[in-house]
Formats: sequence, structure tokens, C-alpha cells
Amino acid sequence: MIHSLTIENFLSYKNKVTFSFEATNDQYLEDTHVVEVTSGVRLLKFAVIYGANASGKSNLLEAFDFLRHVLFNVTDSKDEEISIVPFLLDEFSVKMATHFNLIFYVEGKKLDYSLKIEQGIIAEEKLFYYPSIRPKLVFHRVHENISKIEYGAGIKLNATAKNEISIKCLPNMSVFAAYNQVNTEVFEMEKASHWFQNQFMSVIDPDMDESLHRYVDEMINTDDAAKGKVLKYLQEADFNISNIHTEIIKEKLPDYFISALLEDSNLPSKEKDRIKKEKTFEVPNTEFEHEIFDDEGNVSYHKLPTRLQSQGTKRTFELSGPIIKALERNAFLAIDELESKLHPLLIEFIITKFLKESREAQLLVSTHYDGLLDEDDLLRKDNIWFTKKGQDGATELYSLSDFKAVNRISSLLKAYKGGIFGAIPNLN
Repeated sequence: MIHSLTIENFLSYKNKVTFSFEATNDQYLEDTHVVEVTSGVRLLKFAVIYGANASGKSNLLEAFDFLRHVLFNVTDSKDEEISIVPFLLDEFSVKMATHFNLIFYVEGKKLDYSLKIEQGIIAEEKLFYYPSIRPKLVFHRVHENISKIEYGAGIKLNATAKNEISIKCLPNMSVFAAYNQVNTEVFEMEKASHWFQNQFMSVIDPDMDESLHRYVDEMINTDDAAKGKVLKYLQEADFNISNIHTEIIKEKLPDYFISALLEDSNLPSKEKDRIKKEKTFEVPNTEFEHEIFDDEGNVSYHKLPTRLQSQGTKRTFELSGPIIKALERNAFLAIDELESKLHPLLIEFIITKFLKESREAQLLVSTHYDGLLDEDDLLRKDNIWFTKKGQDGATELYSLSDFKAVNRISSLLKAYKGGIFGAIPNLN
């Protein structure tokens, strides 16, 4: 589970800010919201970010996604710069390094990973593992013309493996990316690497409808258990869907489109050979079966293709897949603009269901839907975060817990709309 992420000089975050899932001492809604990952460390399953447009909500989620990407990105060219955008609204930050620090827990043990990117390369990165209250250095990598990696005492790694990792660790690659290319195993590295790859999921943004739909299509087409979970999810969301029918169909492709597909580096060689031969592309086709009752109570079933479903049905279907995977894996998932195409009651349904079913899975969302602030039995104060843009264009990030005078959630909506917490548009 994630404890916190600290970022500095990334997109609109000029100054060092920390987002945290750490729970306060408040016992309100303890059973559904809080997980004690180890003695005295209580982490939240859910957090929501509010803020005006362009205040930095999405940029916080982008920080998580950037970190996830850079950890395992492999390149063959040492001259290829890491694509990163620092704070651009002053002449100093553009030249400064960008910093990330992620603290997370795996099987009750704390890990602390920090990353410094400067001039398009990884200038420094560290990983600490906490077998007890005292930290144990796993590795410390610095760049001084070449990458130098120091391993902590007790890290079992032979000289050959150390040399291989060092050779593969180009200036624009993380130690994790190099480590994964070497046939060796370090206990602490395995714990961190496995968590990053399986429990640190990609951020979902509002423009991913097509790719998300394809992801869930493929998920239910290859896994009957997953199909059952997605169907149950839709039925609990109060759609009259009685079944989901999906199949893989082959569509004829024009020559110009075949050429484009064959140039796609992400397409497996076996699939490229099949496309050359058959000149078809395999795509999943999904239809939703609706259960309909007439005036006399007689039931009938009707199949409708995806394109004829409501936007809310399609959006719920698309979100169901990654949410189900997050719950299964005890993973971290972030969703930008959760309210997109969803009725307010569906938003509350998604959050409530996630909280009830999560053991250690975590969900972070950004939203403009302020109705959540009027739900006394859904959120705690420490779930709620705000972003605000300062006069210098930099994002300020702060928690509702910082406002000590506020008691229960039911008093928040009026206060939020009144600008007490900031994080709303200035329309004067």
C-alpha cells in the first residue's frame, strides 16, 4: 500500500509537496476506510482531490503515472533523454532537478524509493527497505559521467551480477529496468519490483474510452470468472443487463492499414505474420443482453451492441475492469475525473463498493463532483485533498485535515462552495 508521494519541480508542482494516504487518529468509518499495515501505521483505502480547472489535480495523478513508467522503461540509446516537464513558469525551475519520493508497504514492510532527474537523465536514485524500524539500504545510484551503484550491507549480489546491472543501467534508465534484464534475484529488489509491476496500476483518464473498452472486452473474453465479476458489477449498478456476450471476430483490413499495423513495435511477431497472411485483424465484439418486462410481467431478453448503450453504462463497464483488477491484486489505482459521464449515484456506488470490497487496494480519484462533501456516511476528513494555483502559477496541495475547525463531512459542502478551503474557480 502507498503511504505517500512527494514531488518537486514537476509540471505545475514547483515547490515540494506531499500527498499522503496516512490516516489520522479519527476512528470515524474506521472499518471500511483504514488498514493497519503494521503496528502504528494506518493507511487509507481511498482519497479524492478537488480543485478548480488547471489547478493541478491531473498533474498529481500524472506524477504517479510518470514514476511508474520511468521505473521499467528500457532503451538502447544512452543519448535518449527522459521526457519530463519541470515547472516552466520561472527561469530557475527549468534548470533545476525534478524529485520524487515514494513510500509504500509490501507485506507489512516499509520501502522508501527516491528519484532525481536532471538534464534528461537519472542523476540519483535510492531504495531503502525496513526489515524493522531501522532502514536497510538496498541500492544508491548516482551519475558521475557513468552510473555508479552502491549496494547496502547484506544485499546478496555477486560481482558478476553487479557488473551486468551496472553495464545495462544507462543514464536514462532506472536500476529496476537494468535489474530486470539480469538473471539474478535480490529479495528486497524482488519485493519492490513485483509491487511496482503488479500493484501500481496505470492512471485512467477521461480520454481512454476506446482502449479501456478493449481492455475489458479482452478481459471478459479470456476469463469467465472476470466476466462474471463484470456482469455482477453492472447489475449492482442498477442496469437491467442480464448477460454479456463477447466473441473475437476477424475484420478485413485495407492494405494501407496493414502496413501501419506491421510497423507497430508493440504488436507480437506471431500476430504480424498472421495479419500478412490473412489480411484480417482480430477484435472483440461485445453485446449486452437486457432483461425486459412487459405490463403483464412477462420477461424477454434483447441483445444490444456497445454503440447503443448509454454513456453511463459504457463508462461503468470500462471502469469495472481495472477496478476489479485493483481489488484482486490489492493494487493502487488512480482515476482522473471520475464523474465523467456518470450519474452522481453511480459515483457514490463505485466508491462505496470499492471501500467495502478492498482489503488493501487503494483508489485515488480527482473530481468536480462536490456532492460527495454532503455524504456523512461515505467519507472521512482525511480522504479529502485540495489543489489551488498560486499567483506564481504553482500548485498548492493540502488536506482537509489541515482545517482543524471543521468537524463532520455534512458541514463541508456549504463551506467548500463558499471558498473556505480555496480550490474553486475565481469567477469574479
